[in-house]
Amino acid sequence: MDGDFRTQFVRDPASLKHYPALVLNADYRPLSYYPLSLWPWQEAIKAAFLDRVQIVAEYDHVVRSQRAEFRIPSVVVLKDYVKPQKRVAFTRFNLFLRDEFCCQYCGARGDLTFDHVIPRARGGVTSWENVVAACSPCNLRKGSKTLRQSGLHLNRTPRAPNAEEMQAHGRRFPPNYLHDSWMDYLYWDAELDA
Repeated sequence: MDGDFRTQFVRDPASLKHYPALVLNADYRPLSYYPLSLWPWQEAIKAAFLDRVQIVAEYDHVVRSQRAEFRIPSVVVLKDYVKPQKRVAFTRFNLFLRDEFCCQYCGARGDLTFDHVIPRARGGVTSWENVVAACSPCNLRKGSKTLRQSGLHLNRTPRAPNAEEMQAHGRRFPPNYLHDSWMDYLYWDAELDA
């Protein structure tokens, strides 16, 4: 047998790689909604073993070591409170999340890229205030022209978001996979509809 095959099988067995654990802060809120704070099951078990987290929900599956059997955690809570970041990192994902995953010129969804409102060729900088999500057709139409020259108009003026705004946007765009055991912990801090 090839040594790489055995190492791969032991480290990443196909039947166990899809059991992420939702990580909650000590106040039982997710560390992050954007992206959702998830750990691989291996990290969750290690943190529990090191007494860094409390397990509050588990999957029906187990893993075994030579001496013990562990149910795979699906929700863990940190024992020490982690102060949330106030500054939102300027990343491609966060830019799309700020712009709610739609083109800021035509409102289309899908096939998104980003566009410099004031083109870099004309001295525009890469910042929250000058970059927006744009669909490919609008981005091609605008090119290195100004808004006036291209005939395009922004739906919203771009600006740096704060952490609370990004949390609110993150709640509206959950990841593709949400385990049932997570639901009690994800949206309890959202405002209720009257």
